[in-house]
Amino acid sequence: MTGPPNCHTLEDLRSEIDRIDAALHFLLMERGEIIHKLIEAKGRQGGGLAFRPGREAEMMRKLVLRHKGLLPLDTVEGIWRIIISTFTFVQSNYSVHADISDGDAAMRDSCRFHFGFTVPYIAHQSAAHVIASVAASSSDLGIVRAETARQAGPWWRALAGAEAPKIIARLPFVERGDHPAGMPVFVIAKPLAEAAARDVVLFGVTFSDVNAGSDFALSCAGRGFEVLGQSRDKAGFSLMVAANGGADDLREEIARAAEGGAEIAEAGSHAARFDLSLAGKAAAQ
Repeated sequence: MTGPPNCHTLEDLRSEIDRIDAALHFLLMERGEIIHKLIEAKGRQGGGLAFRPGREAEMMRKLVLRHKGLLPLDTVEGIWRIIISTFTFVQSNYSVHADISDGDAAMRDSCRFHFGFTVPYIAHQSAAHVIASVAASSSDLGIVRAETARQAGPWWRALAGAEAPKIIARLPFVERGDHPAGMPVFVIAKPLAEAAARDVVLFGVTFSDVNAGSDFALSCAGRGFEVLGQSRDKAGFSLMVAANGGADDLREEIARAAEGGAEIAEAGSHAARFDLSLAGKAAAQ
């Protein structure tokens, strides 16, 4: 007696799983072969950057938007993050320096989720030490809590200057309320030039006049700018400010507010924030 035409035995289903597993492995090895050719091509052209934060952000957005089925989104995102980060490591070995001044557990979770276990993890007790370590390296990354900007002093000043490290990304690339590594962090690297994502540009601004700086900080929300951090010290009133889409409007606003008494330096940039819950609501409308 035979079963229905579409009825598979356990042995059949396990054979299918084995076939898929083998195909996945071969595809990963094929990806490795292409990366090898990429390394050779970059070598012939004088080298090139392995980090592509804008491209990674776009890949992750497409991944989560097309995903469906039994496999949890956290798992599939984690798998792809490890694939991307590990193949980047193969192209150019790097370590990740993490600021654990507010605790190690969440930073370690974020690092392992986004970069895997192949990439070395190095802990530091301040954002300043992370930035200095990145500056002294050839290709290392640093991660700093986005909220640290509000309480750790004007650490963003160390990102000023054309050759200084810069913020290149904000993780996670896709935000959602139940994300297992959802703590917002900035990724810091040496300047990426052509590889940088410029949806959001970040600036360090120092006002010599504290009152002018305070007034500007209060008025930022109404002008479309976001103050990520502020600090007062002997140098004046320092702000870390985010401007969507560029810098010209922000520079003009600062010039008017400070009447020439403020210094402004780019601290980096990153891809636009992508909230999956908001994207889902927009698609449903």
